[in-house]
Amino acid sequence: MILITGGAGFIGANFVLDWFRSGEDEGIVTLDKLTYAGNLENLRDLQHDPRHIFVRGDIGDKVLVANLLSKYRPRAIVNFAAESHVDRSIHGPTEFIQTNVVGTFNLLECAREYWGGLGDGDKGRFRLHHVSTDEVYGSLGLSDPAFKETNPYEPNSPYSASKAASDHLVRAWFHTYGFPVVTTNCSNNYGPYHFPEKLIPLVILNALNSKPLPIYGDGQQIRDWLYVGDHCSAIREVLANGRLGETYNIGGWNEKTNIEAVKTICSVLDKLRPRDDRKSYADQITFVKDRPGHDRRYAIDASKVEQELGWRPAETFDTGIRKTIQWYLDNSDWVKGVVTGAYREWLEKQYQKQ
Repeated sequence: MILITGGAGFIGANFVLDWFRSGEDEGIVTLDKLTYAGNLENLRDLQHDPRHIFVRGDIGDKVLVANLLSKYRPRAIVNFAAESHVDRSIHGPTEFIQTNVVGTFNLLECAREYWGGLGDGDKGRFRLHHVSTDEVYGSLGLSDPAFKETNPYEPNSPYSASKAASDHLVRAWFHTYGFPVVTTNCSNNYGPYHFPEKLIPLVILNALNSKPLPIYGDGQQIRDWLYVGDHCSAIREVLANGRLGETYNIGGWNEKTNIEAVKTICSVLDKLRPRDDRKSYADQITFVKDRPGHDRRYAIDASKVEQELGWRPAETFDTGIRKTIQWYLDNSDWVKGVVTGAYREWLEKQYQKQ
């Protein structure tokens, strides 16, 4: 078996589902705290599957994590567990430090103790795969080369600072203790099961509900967009064949300004679900006050993972965004389940009051 932490969240749940769809024969134990972004509905298709076991809990709970490792004897851990929303980190950084830094430390210590007690064969096969973000590298200028694994860390938000700290812990546990780890730093993900605070699902759902499409500042912030299915395939490849102690950047080779991404969404929706008045959804675009410390550009150079492991994304932004929009159109029940009163209050706090 393998242990997946944060496996009921957006990327984690996609990975769990993709693991079984890809024909892997190992079972999965999913550990998730089920905070605002963790949703068991994401894993509904596996609720009667004997290959999958769900446990509600926190990676910071040493007793729980140690017991899970002892009981299920996983040959690998993939750590998705993290607080990941930048805006939330600005308003309340404490949870980000607790989960992303302290939680990662606890997971590393429990896993190191478990690994130390394995026999030579199992010990040699074991590894912990830590999933991180490109935001740890800071912000790029328009003409700067894309982030490579050798770029210095320059985090600019409480979220990215907490993820940078977790990356450093993972690196230190490899170099100090010889603990077998790999790390991946990904660009902005999008796709099914994305909690609708992030830009792409927020825009899709607001458009369909005749609400403003809020764009921070001038909308010229640039992101490299990675379809979540591509990210999952990259993680599987690195987990299987990545060199221990190494970091691999995972990107989509799809740099877009925020306003360009939003206009693309509007254009696709105009075709798939036209407005009753036949006007474009782009008419709903509204510019709002920029958030503090908003990084101007992220871009990933994913040539290392391509050269070493032969991985490249299968989706372009145009193909991936169409699949994403169609998924939201086809899964209105899932959308209704996540759009709670607390979620609406958060949106009001973030956008309508600015």
